[in-house]
Amino acid sequence: QVQLVESGGGLVQTGGSLRLSCAASGRSLSSYAMGWFRQAQGKEREFVAVIKWANGCTYYADSVKRRFTISRDNAKNTVNLQMASLNLEDTAVYYCAARSDSLYVSRLLDLKQYDYWGQGTQVTVSS
Repeated sequence: QVQLVESGGGLVQTGGSLRLSCAASGRSLSSYAMGWFRQAQGKEREFVAVIKWANGCTYYADSVKRRFTISRDNAKNTVNLQMASLNLEDTAVYYCAARSDSLYVSRLLDLKQYDYWGQGTQVTVSS
């Protein structure tokens, strides 16, 4: 089992930046895929970014490309999401998710493919 805890959410102004972290405990993430999802008020939870732990390959939703960067810290078993140029549409609860075995990217965009979820952290962009 893997326990995920997100942190780093908060209030930020339009155009600002924020760094989210997801700390994983329980086991090594060497074979895992780690994803970030978000859910805005009144909307469905949507894919944001994913990283494969083994090789560091990443994929981003079109809405966050060039602005968000997902990364991993192997020593700390932590996944980060560096967010820049934030706009009002980025306001949401951000969730970290993990899948115990990796899949092709096409399947990792589906939240149903993830085994573990964090509790979420609120990101609010104001202007």
